[in-house]
Amino acid sequence: MRRARGAEKRSSLKSSVDWNIDTMPSRTTPSMLTALGKQTMPDHVDIDGANYRLRRVFKHDFFALTALYENAERKVVVKVNRRAPFFGVPLSWVGRWLVHREKHALRRLADVEGVPRLFADFGPTGMVREYIEGRPLERGLHVPDDFHERLRRLVDRIHARGMAYVDLEKCENVLLGTDGRPYLFDFQISWSLPARWGGETWPARRIRQWLQNGDRYHLVKLQRRTRPDQLLPEVLAASYHKPWYVRWFSRVTRPFTLVRRTILGRVDPRRAGARGERGRLDSNDMLGAT
Repeated sequence: MRRARGAEKRSSLKSSVDWNIDTMPSRTTPSMLTALGKQTMPDHVDIDGANYRLRRVFKHDFFALTALYENAERKVVVKVNRRAPFFGVPLSWVGRWLVHREKHALRRLADVEGVPRLFADFGPTGMVREYIEGRPLERGLHVPDDFHERLRRLVDRIHARGMAYVDLEKCENVLLGTDGRPYLFDFQISWSLPARWGGETWPARRIRQWLQNGDRYHLVKLQRRTRPDQLLPEVLAASYHKPWYVRWFSRVTRPFTLVRRTILGRVDPRRAGARGERGRLDSNDMLGAT
């Protein structure tokens, strides 16, 4: 509880932000398709009275830029959500909404092992959180025998807070820590609706239940991709058949995904058909590696 209260206190701190303009190497993606547009992350920032230098950028896509900063004492992750307009349409309100959602989720889970701690704000659309040494999960990556059981317990604790993670379909959203334990670090689209906003009404509880069931289904899929030897034959066979609520969610989101890919493919044809998630840099590297 002491650690949780400390995280809650630190989350209200501010950081000094001095944006650079076009000081990074030229991008292959048009600036309008990146969260910061023509702006780039500063080489040095002040967070909680300490100076940090930029070490690397993990990902820079339409919605957010995620970067690693460090000093002699520690490393932190800085995530800045959308600030730039798109075809002249202001979208900084989207960035403020996204960072508010994610900070709310991290505060609700501040005492849950396996979730990074929130440290500070970073401008109106950004935040600073704990850095965890490890590497993203990927198909075929061998994990410790107790990894998936720990991951299941972590997701259960998130569900117990009235939340759903939602984004477990992507292997890379799960981190294999250097300590062999699982971590979840991206809560941008997680379901977290407070009771005062109707989170305990019948429709909201039903949607939350479906999303939580989807989390459990994707847990089995993740285990199939990394440790199929741990699954019973009938469970392994069942993992290839999507439950109706997962198929329903896919059908609802599929049109938006197709429209987004079509638009991005036309505006940025060099990325059309490319493998990997758009905006992710060095996704196969060990996080923190030079």
